[in-house]
Amino acid sequence: MTAPSPSPSPSPERARLASALREFKDRTGLSLAGLAAKTTFSKSSWDRYLNGRTLPPREAVRELCRLAGEPEGRCLALWEIAESEGSGRVEPAPPPEPAPAPAEQRTPLEQNSAHRRATLAAVLAAVSAVILGAVAAVALLLPGRDGGPGAAPAPSTTGPRCQGVVCEGKSPMHMKCAASPQTLAAYRTATGAWLELRYSHECGTSWARMWGTRIGDRLEMSAARHRGAADGRVRSVRIEDGVDADSYVYTPMTAAGPGSVVRACFDPAAGGGEECFDSRVAR
Repeated sequence: MTAPSPSPSPSPERARLASALREFKDRTGLSLAGLAAKTTFSKSSWDRYLNGRTLPPREAVRELCRLAGEPEGRCLALWEIAESEGSGRVEPAPPPEPAPAPAEQRTPLEQNSAHRRATLAAVLAAVSAVILGAVAAVALLLPGRDGGPGAAPAPSTTGPRCQGVVCEGKSPMHMKCAASPQTLAAYRTATGAWLELRYSHECGTSWARMWGTRIGDRLEMSAARHRGAADGRVRSVRIEDGVDADSYVYTPMTAAGPGSVVRACFDPAAGGGEECFDSRVAR
């Protein structure tokens, strides 16, 4: 009995797409089961897509992008390249055209036709140059957004979408504050859940997250000027279902700055009492 042949390795294009999809999955904090519960594709399908064994459908890529808060342009461009390579849609090079006969071997009719084509090409080239020059001139004279010529382009939208108090009560994932946060402290509860206090210098905010939880577990966090102060807004989140229990779950953000004391309290659904811990944002 012959051993089954190993599955072929994915093409570079498909491997690049799978790597990007794994990055987006990690950003969501979802497991394969959680990803299947939040999309129209199964756990086994996502396992194949993320490992590059199967090219995912376009809709699967779109759904993962939405969950990760990623603009569709980048991942769909990668998908288009991988899909084109895999389906053989890349157009073959056209066969070379036969070389034209020397002028002395052409008939008078062929010579006149060639002369007309050359004249038409020259006229079209001249007209195109005039049009392009006019467009460039108009573009230089058009005022910018601030009313003056040469205005700076619109600011990039790839960075955080809010800062400070504007972020109050908003999701760190959706506002892109969770791209490179600092972990202020980590804590393991008596029930086995893991908690972390997070801080984003770019956004000037803090939040907490938990995983390894059970349905009904609750997490609260706040930021204050010093320990024992009651001037911080309390933000909370609760594990609602099995998908939440199988994922990272985040509290909404609250504004925080250097010197702030960030505090989190975990209230387990199974009882046993509240567990709290805190940490200070470095000055």
